[in-house]
Amino acid sequence: MRVVLKRRKTRTPQPGEWGWLKRMKVSVPIFIILMGILISVSHATTVEWNNNPIDQSVDTLASDTAVTFDNLDGDALPALDTYKVATKSVWLDLKRPSTGEVQRAHVLIRYPKNATAIGNSTKLPGVVFMHGAGYGTADNSFGDVAEDLSSAGFVTATVDKPVWSTNDITRDYPGSAHAYGQVVDYLRSMSMVDADRVGLYATSESTWISPYLVRDDGNIAFQILLSPMVHTPRHALGFFVAQDFAIVGANPGYQSIVRRVFSADTAQFGLTNLDFNPMIAAGYAIPTFVAYGSKDVMTAQVDGVRSIELMAHRSGNWNVTVRNYPVANHVMRLGDEAEEGTPLVDRYERDMVDWAVGTSRGLKETSASIAGATIYQSIAVPTNLYGHTKLTIYGVVVHVAAVITLLVAFILSLIALERKIRYMIGGRGPSLGFVRGYQRVLITISATTLATLLLFFAGVGQIVWRIVTLIWGAAPESPGMIYWSWYAIQVVCVLVVWAWSRVFCQLLNTAAQKGLLRTPDEWRADFEVKRLTGKPVLRIRGTHTGPIIASTRLGVALFVATTLAMFCVLLVFAFWGLFVY
Repeated sequence: MRVVLKRRKTRTPQPGEWGWLKRMKVSVPIFIILMGILISVSHATTVEWNNNPIDQSVDTLASDTAVTFDNLDGDALPALDTYKVATKSVWLDLKRPSTGEVQRAHVLIRYPKNATAIGNSTKLPGVVFMHGAGYGTADNSFGDVAEDLSSAGFVTATVDKPVWSTNDITRDYPGSAHAYGQVVDYLRSMSMVDADRVGLYATSESTWISPYLVRDDGNIAFQILLSPMVHTPRHALGFFVAQDFAIVGANPGYQSIVRRVFSADTAQFGLTNLDFNPMIAAGYAIPTFVAYGSKDVMTAQVDGVRSIELMAHRSGNWNVTVRNYPVANHVMRLGDEAEEGTPLVDRYERDMVDWAVGTSRGLKETSASIAGATIYQSIAVPTNLYGHTKLTIYGVVVHVAAVITLLVAFILSLIALERKIRYMIGGRGPSLGFVRGYQRVLITISATTLATLLLFFAGVGQIVWRIVTLIWGAAPESPGMIYWSWYAIQVVCVLVVWAWSRVFCQLLNTAAQKGLLRTPDEWRADFEVKRLTGKPVLRIRGTHTGPIIASTRLGVALFVATTLAMFCVLLVFAFWGLFVY
C-alpha cells in the first residue's frame, strides 16, 4: 500500500507584509500606550473612601430587653393580647402637595373591643404605621404588630403606601410626610381616639420621612423606629452596600464599584433624593423607641444610635430607648425573609407594646435605656461621600456611547449575516470582502471583549443575588466566583488590549502595503527637493490601489462599528476600575 503524505499548506506572505518581528516592534508600543490610557482612566475615576473607624461597638447596659415603668398609681396596664381586636376599612384621598396628585388609599383601622375606658381617659391612644421600601399596602403590611398594639388598647391605622406617580428612585419624601399626616389627622378625628396621644411606627425607608412629620405636625406623642436609616440616602445606602459587598466576600475590586455608584451626581438629572436630608433634630424631640436586629446587614447601628441621641438631646429630649435583638434581621424577623410566615424575634413584640403603653400614659421608664445584644458596626458611614459632577457626566457619556455603538454593531452584524447567507445560496463569492487578516482580527476582539463583559455581568449579578439573600436572612456562602472573577476579568482585559494593539498593527501594515505610509527619510528627501526646486513634491512608495479593510462598504462599516463598540466597552471597564492593579 502506498502512503501519500500531504504537504502542509503554508500561507504565502503578501508583498510588503511585515514579519513577526516587525509586528512585535509595532504592536508592543501600541499596547503600552493603550494600557497607559486605560489605566489612567481607571485611576482618574477612582473615588476615595474612608472606612475608618472600623469594628465599632456600643455596649448595652443590660442583656434583658424587657421594658418596665414606674407605675405609681398602681393602675393595671394593658399588655399584649389584653383585648380582642376589631377591624374596619376606610378610604382616604392622599394629596401630594408639590403636584396636586391624589391617591385613593385604603386604610385599615384596628381597635380594641370593649376598651372604652383606659386609665383616667375615656379615649384611646393611636398609632399610624409608615412603610419601608417597596409598594406596601394596608392589607399586606404590619398586620401582626398592628394587631399587637390594638390588643393592648391602641387604635392603629395601616395605609397603602403613598407613591402617586413616583417610583423607588423618585419618591417624594416631604409629600409622603404630608400624606401620612393626613392619616394621623383622620385617626385624631375618630371619637374613640385621644388626639394628643397619637404616635408613629416607622420602619427603614420611612425613617427618612418621620422626622419631617414629627417636626411639621408638632403634636406627635411618640415614635417607634424599626431599623432607622438616619443618614442621607447617599450615605446610608453607600454604607449598607459596601458593608454587604464585604460580608458576602466580594473582591475588593467589585467593592470599589460601590464608591463610583454612590458618587453619582444624580441632581444633574433631576433626581435629588440621594442627598435628601433626614437628620432633623426636631424629628427626635419626642419619646423614641429604637429597635435593631443584630443580623441586620443594612443599617449603620452604632452611628445611628449616636446620631439619634445627639439630635434628641439637642432638642431637649432624653427619652430614647434602644433595643438590639440577637438573630433578628432588618425587619426584626427570624430566619430567611424569602420564606413566608417568618416570625418576629422573641420579646420584640412584647417589649415594643409595653414601651408604647407606658409611654402613651406618661410613665417614667425604669429599665435600661440601651439593652440587648452588643450593638456592632463593621465600617463607618461614608459621610464624606458626595456627588462628583464631572465623573458622572463622563460615566454617562461612556456608557451611552457603549450602548449605542453595540446596538449599531449588532444591527450591522445581522445585516451582514443575512447578506452572507444570501451570497452563499447564490454562489456569489465573498459577501463582505475583508482584506486578509481583518476578519480574524474582528472576530478576536469581539469574542474576547464580549466574553469579558459577560463575565463582569455574571460577577456583579452573583454579588447582587448574594446580597439579596443576605438581607432576607440567609447565611453568607463561600465567595467563589465573586472573588476570583475580578482577577480573571482583569487578565482577559489585558488580552483584549493586546488584541487591540494587533488591530492597529494590522491597519498600519496594510497602509504601508498600499503606499500610504512614509518614512522620515522620505519626508526629508521631499523637503530637500522642494527647497531646491521651489515646487511642492509628494513621492509615495508603491500604489494605494485596492481596499485597506474591505472591498465593500458594509464590510468597512461593520469593522469600524464593531471596533468602536469594543473600544467603548474597554472604556466602560476602565471607568469601573478594572485597570487598577
